Formats: sequence, structure tokens, C-alpha cells
Amino acid sequence: MSETKKRLALLRQEMEKKKIDMYLMQMSDDHASEYVGDSFKEIEYLTGFSGENTWVCVTKNKSYLWADGRYFIQAKKEIRGSGTSLFEMGEEGVPTVEEYIKKNLKAGQTLGFCGRQFSYDSYREYKKIADEIGAKVVIKHNLMDKVWKERPALPGTSIWILKEEYAGESFADKKKRLLGEMKKKDCDAHLLTSLYDIAWLLNLRADDIACVPVFMSFLYLTKTKTILFASEGSMDDSIKEYLKKNKVVIRPYEAVYQDIQTFEPNRVLIDPGVVNATLATGFGKKSKLVEGDNPTELMRAVKNKKEIENTKLAHIRDGVAVTKFICYMKKNIGKRPMTELDAADIILKYRREQEDFLGVSFDTIAGYGGNAAMMHYTATEESHAALAPKGFLLVDSGGHYLLGTTDITRTIALGPLSEEQKHAYTLVVRANLRLATAHFPEGARGENLDILARGPMWDEGLDYRCGTGHGVGHILNVHEGPQTMRWKMRSPNKLSAPLKPGMITTDEPGIYVEDGYGIRIENELLCVEDEKTEYGQFYKFETITFAPFEVDAINVSELTDRELTALNEYHARVYETISPYLNKEEANWLKEVTRPL
Repeated sequence: MSETKKRLALLRQEMEKKKIDMYLMQMSDDHASEYVGDSFKEIEYLTGFSGENTWVCVTKNKSYLWADGRYFIQAKKEIRGSGTSLFEMGEEGVPTVEEYIKKNLKAGQTLGFCGRQFSYDSYREYKKIADEIGAKVVIKHNLMDKVWKERPALPGTSIWILKEEYAGESFADKKKRLLGEMKKKDCDAHLLTSLYDIAWLLNLRADDIACVPVFMSFLYLTKTKTILFASEGSMDDSIKEYLKKNKVVIRPYEAVYQDIQTFEPNRVLIDPGVVNATLATGFGKKSKLVEGDNPTELMRAVKNKKEIENTKLAHIRDGVAVTKFICYMKKNIGKRPMTELDAADIILKYRREQEDFLGVSFDTIAGYGGNAAMMHYTATEESHAALAPKGFLLVDSGGHYLLGTTDITRTIALGPLSEEQKHAYTLVVRANLRLATAHFPEGARGENLDILARGPMWDEGLDYRCGTGHGVGHILNVHEGPQTMRWKMRSPNKLSAPLKPGMITTDEPGIYVEDGYGIRIENELLCVEDEKTEYGQFYKFETITFAPFEVDAINVSELTDRELTALNEYHARVYETISPYLNKEEANWLKEVTRPL
């Protein structure tokens, strides 16, 4: 019996002890974080699956894992032999988590999950289903505590201050704006549990989650007090002094679960999609919860003048690193042995040479051949591919700099390509350029613009099983909302936020052929004002990512005149921006690969 099957058996024993008939898990922490620290990777421990955005439901006889389209191929491989089967989210005939519960939970039975790792919204949805069935919901137990006895401790890395010269706005000014938003909602208090929002608001960063510069914390804010629940062990004297100066009271991280029961009766603003169920149901009876989005989510998504200025500089430095990397790969493939791991190491080397580099913004995806068809593939020492002077190498990577955060993908031709591969690459180029050159009215959302990127694929009956783009955090999570580029709403009746000047969103269409190849091209787009007409204010995008496309993989005859013009203009900007930072050999190479087509 595999280790994962043994763990599944132990979980079922705990379910029987607690009289739980169906146990639900999701890859999350107490803060609804996208990426989580090692101590929260329960699903990976139970099933072997290492991706995000996933759920597991275990009954007496069945165990299922839900994964989205980015992970279908990866999930099949990683959970093989675990005793857990895969549900491919969004595919025809595949039930949602809610549909599965409705069909399989019986009257008189009990659904259990850890309330700290599920949002208040999720809890109410599952409770509604259970009530209709005549079943119970229990959220006070984390059964994995008994199964995962060697669970890592909570992280506690050193907290540091992001100075105003980089943040562009002080904590005091951000707090004043936030209190103003609370007043509009007639709220006396606000419980903030999103790690990204807390770090942004306080202008503090740490490394409690790999590649995400945040620290484990909760924050309770009123007109007269600010309480930060976090580990004092992560704070040196300068941090404590900074917080004291800003009248922030420090309480232990875990104390929030007891303290909320004793807070003064207030109208407390919470985001029910983020605040966990244990907290939301734990307030004293005199506190009234007012539900709404965290105001800080939109505040941090619209970058201020200094953040924009700094981020553009960060992208130039990152573009230099990526361009040097592509040049190196082109000139050395076939001359020395290289693997996917080597590719990740080489691009990291070039990033480390750049000023103010802090670290990668996510684990580099370097996928060769069929591995690139797995959108979030990770090469390991035990499993990776050797590179050869043929086919495509896809490299999706990014960096955190003191100036900002980057996310870029380039698909590099290491040698001869088939006509099919060239056609596919050209489709992805067209998709990327069509979105980058969008011109749209105020109020437009990603749902309105997504078809610009997918259009060339849809014309040929093709698609990709993920969104086209996401917001990018400023030295925070590389993925952020509230804006997004996708044609499917994340949930019924909830659109993404309208695009606003100052928002930075990725543009990353792709084509993925299982066991064949993967192609993705990703740039970051800054939303800016354009003309104002009788029909209102119009916006456009400014591309702030600089690195060459693969010109020898493009079938020029398949480009429209507008697409060809956009490609040539982009490459002219790449050469003008990046070439001054290259040596003579690299600059000559860049001039050749950005030549007008």
C-alpha cells in the first residue's frame, strides 16, 4: 500500500471517530491565500497533488480531487496510486464540489471541514446544501492534525519595512483612505484577514510563503485602534518601533480567535469570500457583520504614481535578464548538456545580477516538449527533461524587486520546428498582440476583452483551459484581483472588477498539446487613459514587459496588417529599451531577432 493510501485510511479512521460521513478539504490557509506555507499543504500530503485551487472530498468508500484546467495532466500523474480519483473541473459531465455533495450526502449524515480553511461564503453554501438534505455541518475539527503528525510549524520569517520611496504612500495615508471607505459603508470596524492586504496596508513584507513576501497576520481596525495579530518573534526593534509610532497594537497571531469574542459591539466590515468561517461565526453576539469586498483589494490593484514608475524600471531590469537568458540558450543549446533545471538556474543567475533583486515571484516553470503542456509544470531532481537543439522550451518566470514584481513567459525555439508548431506559435502571437492593442471604454471588464485573445484560437476550434490574464501584486502575490482576463465568470452573478488606469494585468494566451508541446507568451499590460469621445472615456494598454518574441517561429503570412505593425512596433521598443544594457554580442543578436518583419 502506498504512503498516500495509508494516510487516506488514517483519515477515514478519524472521520469514524468524529462521526463525520463526508470530509472536505481545500488547498488554503486561514487567510484564503492562493499559495500556502508548508504547514497548510494537507492535500499534497494526502494525495501527492502539488497544485493550487483544489478540493478533496473523502467518504467511507470514495475520495475525489478537483483540479482546474491548468493541472489536468499534472494531477493525473501526481495522484496515481493514491486512492483518490480526479475530477476535471469545468469538463462536460464533471460535477462541481457542491453538486457532488448534494448527490452523495444523505439525510442524517454529517459533512465536516476545518472552518479556518474555508471562507464564510463557502461555509454558508455547504450549510445550505446540508440543511436542504437534512444533514449536519461540523467545522471545529481539522482531522488532518491527527493524520499529519509531522506537520511543519507555522512560518515566522523576519518582517521588514517597504519604505515610502518604494511604496509611494504611507501607512497613515492608506489607513485614512480605508477609514473613508469604511465610513461609506457605515462601519465602525474592519476585520482584515488577507495577507496581501495587510502587508500592503502596513507597508510591511516578509517571506512566510515561498515567493510571496507576506507574514502570517490578522488586522482589526477601528477609528481609534489598530490591532495587528502576528508573531512578535518576527519583529526586530525597528519594526516594533514603526508599529508603535503608527499606534498599532501587537497581539499574538492565534489570539484573534479569542479576542473577537470580546471586541466592543461594532458594525464590522468583513469580506465573506476571504474571512474564514471560524472567525466569521466567532464574534460576540452584539457585533453586527457588514459584508462587502475588502476596500484594500481595489486600492492596491490601482497602482500609485510611484509604484508605476518603479514597476516600469523593474521590468526593464527583468527584461535585460530574460533577454540575456534567451540569447544564452540560443547560442549554447547543443554545445553543452542542459536540462530544464539548468534553464531555471541560468535565468535566476541573470536576475540575480540585476540591482534590487529580492527573489523569484514564483517557482520558475521551465518545460521542454510535452512537459510544457502542463501549465504549472515543475521540474525536479527526480523528474526532468534534457534539452535538445529542436522543438520548444517554455519558460514562465518572474522576480520580486524593491521596485516591483514581474511575470513573463517566453517560448523559445531551441532548433527546427514542425509546420504545426509554427502555426500554433503564430496563433499565440496573434492572440497576445490583439489583446495588447485593445481600445475600450471605461467600465469594460476582462470578460469583455478576453475574446480578443481567444479569437484566433476559437476560429480554429481551439482553446486554453485557463484565464488569459491576472492582476499582478506590487511585491506581493504575483496573482491578484479584483480584475482578471477570462470569459467565464468565476462564480454566477459575479463579474471581475472594471479595468481602471493604474491596474497591471497579464496577457498570456497559449496552446497546449498533451505529450506534444506547450506555447505561451506573456507580457504585462498597464491600463492607461486614452481619448475621450462623445461615447465617453476610452482606455488602452501600455505593454511594460520587454523581451523578444521568437520571430523565426512566426508565419508572417498569417498575421493581419494590424498584428504585423503591432509586432514590429513592440520589437522596436524592446531593442531600444534593452540593448543599452547588453554587451556587443548580445546587442547584435537582439537587433537581429527584433528586426522588422
